[in-house]
Parts: sequence; C-alpha cells; structure tokens
Amino acid sequence: MPALDLDTHLDGTPLDADLAAERAHLDTSRAALRRMRERAEALFSTGDQVAGDAYAAETLGRTLARRVAELADDPTTPLFFGRLDFAGTPRAEETGDDSTSTSDHDGRRYHVGRRHVTDELGEPLVLDWRAPVSRSFYRASARDPQGVAVRRRFGFSNGVLTSFEDERLDRGEELGTTSRILTAEIERPRVGPMRDIVATIQPEQDELVRADLADSICVQGAPGTGKTAVGLHRAAYLLYLHRERLRRAGVLIVGPNRAFLSYIAAVLPALGEVEVEQATVEELIARVPVRAVEPPAVAALKHDARMASVLHRAAQAHIGTPTDSITVSDGSFRWRIGVEPLHRIVQETRREGLPYGTGRERVRARVVSLLQRQAEARRAESPSDAWLRRMGRCRPVLDFLDAVWPALTPEGLAHGLLSDPARLAAAADGLLTDDEQALLIWAKPARTPKATRWTAADTVLLDEAAGLLERPSGFGHVVVDEAQDLSPMQCRAIARRSEHGSITLLGDLAQGTAPWAATDWAQSLAHLGKPDAVVVPLTVGFRVPAAVVAFANLLLPALAVDVPPAESLRRDGGLAVRTVTDLTSATVAEVHAALAHDGSVGVIAADDAVDGLRAALAAAGVVTATADDVTAAERVTVVPATLVKGLEYDHVVVVEPAAIVAAEPRGLHRLYVVLTRAVSRLSVLHQEPLPAPLLAEPRDG
Repeated sequence: MPALDLDTHLDGTPLDADLAAERAHLDTSRAALRRMRERAEALFSTGDQVAGDAYAAETLGRTLARRVAELADDPTTPLFFGRLDFAGTPRAEETGDDSTSTSDHDGRRYHVGRRHVTDELGEPLVLDWRAPVSRSFYRASARDPQGVAVRRRFGFSNGVLTSFEDERLDRGEELGTTSRILTAEIERPRVGPMRDIVATIQPEQDELVRADLADSICVQGAPGTGKTAVGLHRAAYLLYLHRERLRRAGVLIVGPNRAFLSYIAAVLPALGEVEVEQATVEELIARVPVRAVEPPAVAALKHDARMASVLHRAAQAHIGTPTDSITVSDGSFRWRIGVEPLHRIVQETRREGLPYGTGRERVRARVVSLLQRQAEARRAESPSDAWLRRMGRCRPVLDFLDAVWPALTPEGLAHGLLSDPARLAAAADGLLTDDEQALLIWAKPARTPKATRWTAADTVLLDEAAGLLERPSGFGHVVVDEAQDLSPMQCRAIARRSEHGSITLLGDLAQGTAPWAATDWAQSLAHLGKPDAVVVPLTVGFRVPAAVVAFANLLLPALAVDVPPAESLRRDGGLAVRTVTDLTSATVAEVHAALAHDGSVGVIAADDAVDGLRAALAAAGVVTATADDVTAAERVTVVPATLVKGLEYDHVVVVEPAAIVAAEPRGLHRLYVVLTRAVSRLSVLHQEPLPAPLLAEPRDG
C-alpha cells in the first residue's frame, strides 16, 4: 500500500478537512496540557499552606515540583504521533445499550503520544504510549489487527502537523517499512542530544520495552538496531507501570562515559520521567580520589573476578578465636562469660555468611544478650535500653570484639592486602600465581590508607571490599549500556546495587574495546547475579545505512566474537573511502562538503590527532564542539575514537583507520565502533594502508 499524499485519501476523499481536524485536536491537546501544568504550578505555590507539618510540606513540595516538571511541553516536539481507530460499535455506557461489547475499545478513537493529556472532564485527549491500549499501535498488523480498523501516523515539522498516513488493517492494508512518515522520522538528521523513539518503536523492540519488571534481559544489539533506545524506553515504561515502587527503590542508568550520558540525558525527561539517576560505573564506585596510574597488566589483574575471592579471604582472616573469658563489672555485680559460649557465638555468626561489619555487630549483640540474661536472673527484671547500650560499649566487650572480630574499612582491608606479601600470599593461595602476586604488591606502600595514591583499578577492589563489609543500597531497576566493556569486578559492583531488582543489559560483543571486554554474555550475566536472564539479539538496524553496515561487517571475522552480522533496511546514505596525501587538509575539505547537507558532522580520529584536527578546522573557520558538549549549537564535533561509543552523527569523517587500530590492543574492535557511528554518510580518509580486513572493499576515488 503506497503512502498517502497530502491531497486525497485512497478513496478520493479530500484530506484538507481531516488535516484541519487533526491540527485542531493538537491545539486542543496543547491547551489542555498547559492547563494541567498551570494547575500543578498553582498547587505547588500553595502547597505549604495545606500541609499539616514541615515534613508533609516538604514531601508535598517535592511531589508537586516533580509533577510540574513532568508536564513540561516542548512546542517543537509532537504531542502525539499516532491514532488508533478501533472497529466495532461504541461501548455500552456510550450508547445506553447494556449488551456486552466484544472489547472495551470497540468504536473508540485514541491519539497516542508521549504523555497522558485529559480535558477538563478528565476524558483522554492523548493516551500515553505506555498505556495498555497503546500497545496495539506498535504491534497490530494486517495479519493480526488486534481490533484496530485504522492506524494513522502523523508527520510533523518543528511541532507543526504537516501530514498523515492511514493503514486500513481491517482490509489487510499495511505500510510497514515503506511508510513515508516512519522512514522520515527514522532518518531525520541528528543534531544535539539523543531523541526518544516512541513514534518509531518496532514490534520486536516493543516486546523488550514492555518486559515485566521482574525479568532481567540482555540485548545483544548490532549497530543501529536501537538497543540504547530500547533500554531507556523500558525504564520509562517500568516507571509508568510501577511508579511508586520504583520511585522508592530508584532507577539507575549506567553508561560508559560522561559524553554518552550527556548524549542520552534528554530522552527520559522528554517522556516525562525526571527522577532517574545516571552514572558511569567509575562514578558509581568512587570512594577515593584517583591519583595514580599503574601498568595495564596490573589493572587487568585487579579487574579479574578472582580478586573477589582474595578479598573475601583477606577479610575472613581477621576473624579470630576467643582465648579467654570476659568479665564485666556493673556496680556491685560482676558478670562473666566463659570461653566456650564466646567461641560458639563467633562460630555461629561466621557460618551465617553476613557482611563483615554486620557480623561484628551480631557478635556484640549476642555477647550483650548473654550479659542481659545473667542480669535478669540476678535482679528478676529486664535491664533498661541504656544499660544494654552501656554494656555494648564497655571496655571488656570492645577489647573482645577487637580481638576476635576487629573493625575494618574498605581502604584498610585493601591497603593491608597490597602492602603485605605474607597477607596477600595467604589470601591468594591457589587463586593467584606467585608472579601475579608480585604484580599486585606495592613496591613502596604508603604508611596509611589515607596517604595511599589509589589507581582507577583500585576503586573496584575498594568497592568489592565495601560490599564485603556492608550491603550497599540497591535500585529497583538498572539499565547498563555498552555492557560488553564491563570487567567481572565492575559487573559485581553493579550486581550489589541490583541484588533485589532487575536489570536491562545492553551491548554488542563486537564493540568490546576494554582489555577485559566480554566475549560471552553468559559470563557477564553470572557476574551480574542474573545468570538466568534471556539474551535477545537485535540484528536489523534502521539507523545506519546498509553500505556503511556492510563495510563495517568486513571486520567481524577478525574480532573473535560470535555475533550475527548486522543488517540494515536503509538503502540510502553514502560511503566514500579515499586515499589522500594530506590528512589534515583532506579532513577540512570533507567537513566543508558535509556541511552542505543537513545534520550533524562527527570527525573521529585517534586520540592524539584530535587537537591538531580541531585547530585546523578552527583555522579554516569551522567552529567545533567537544564530545561531551551535546547541547552546543555547533554542527561539527571532533571526537577521540575512545569516546565515540554510543554516539551518532549524520555524517562521519573517519581519519586514518590504521592509527586508530594501532593505538590500543583491541584496535580493530575500536575501529568497528568508529565506522558504525554514521547514520547517513561515512567518509574514510587514509594515508596508510587500510587494515587488512577492509581491503576487500572497493574504494571510491
């Protein structure tokens, strides 16, 4: 079925009246949303007058402030993007007929948009895309209409409704990927932060977005398949469905770097979700300032899962065995606890497998309980709470605790392990070789943990140690993007924060660039504490043109990962691979040519070449932005290859692939990432020969 033009319906009926009616509905909906926001603002301004006390006023204020933020409207963004016309007759309550309808939605019409909008009487003008009935907008088809007679998609330009397309599903008419409006939205130029994809979610993506909160899923997504969008929209969907539960427990988005988090930061607020925490894994586990760098081999060893067992042994080695009784004086009374009951307390607590700090407090409580029993037997009454607290802090009890279960800090545990060869040898026996232990031991350890110059890899050890001592607070749901680059120890850090929640794991094994990058999702999921999570592949892309995908796929055989090659439904776009004599001048010329087209331009090069290219572009009158400045007005961004993961640009200029590959051990994986950042056109400029896997591709120019 061809797309509709702007003059007539397929049956020849003029479109003008329909288009005018839809524009009027848009105006009505925007006015209603404005009234909803004004009402929320009025309540916010007077909330302190109706609250019963200061705490209630603060709680109400936060709730109303959040509501005001959720109702913000962007006039350049469509308030609705689709419409569902259900077949059948209206519901009984609308007709006065008491007979049972085959569906609650028979004969109803719904506009589907980014948030729920109601009129003065509470009737829906726009349905939230996450509402149950909205599911049919994404999943209904000519084969399975789900009661939908007509699905309508709207075309917009800067918030102005310009066109629409109808699919008569009840007649077997379906546009699918030939939809002109759907294609235009997918291919719309990329400028600024990432946008939501609520208007273009595909059935297989919608199934993942609407997965149950209890389900943890792993999305193995090839470039351009929308895995990041799926994860963010799943977070928005879960917040819609389980708002109060997740508001208390929290939702966390973990990204690979700040540039990436800045790039995706606008997606959830655009959907009305303003209370989601975002962090890199480094920010998540930061306990101490990073002030030193160590050799890559040492860092890789500290990220190894075996270090968790080494730290656990080191912590347990601090637990001792009672060797003497304790006697506590209490005025005219003296209470005594013998060695045997003390030994029993320590052994029972140890078997319970509690966090180390919790175990210490459990031992203290049980010792005080034995003292309490003696006092009750002697005095025939229960001691006061003040007496119990005094017993727990008295010197004999504290001396006993320090002897058999001494207090520890994460920094103290790690410092003692890495500065004492004998202690490390005892904890690492059978886990690490002698050579590996020698790598870990500090040549000149600082005298105290506070004086230690910690490295980035040390922070994963400190977080593991902290998890051994106390349980960290967790989140109700965690979305982890670019997860293929998480080390086993980083996975464990996230697992501690999602122990009682679910996760959405997003990544592509072919894009793994870290020294410890995953080659098998099963291992990562085991370290994350979700071994039963299902792995779902997304291979069909809508963003990256087929020519670009095919070129990047030439690298896959050399990447040593078992992933299906990406496919693309995009037959537009362009690919140019050119040998040049002057990389800098060729880059400037290519950027000038790219600026003749709409959209963003990303210049990607090896990290050490970025400053020179930025200076050359500036000298040529081209103003550029940096990778983490996604809100800048400049269309051209010069990006180091190591920071480009997860970002997209309409036109990408890749400068000297050989230098990108040579810059790091997993350079071919990095190049695969770089080549798949283009969503319209890719230009590859090189002086040195292309990496061998790419030589089979015909070159332009």
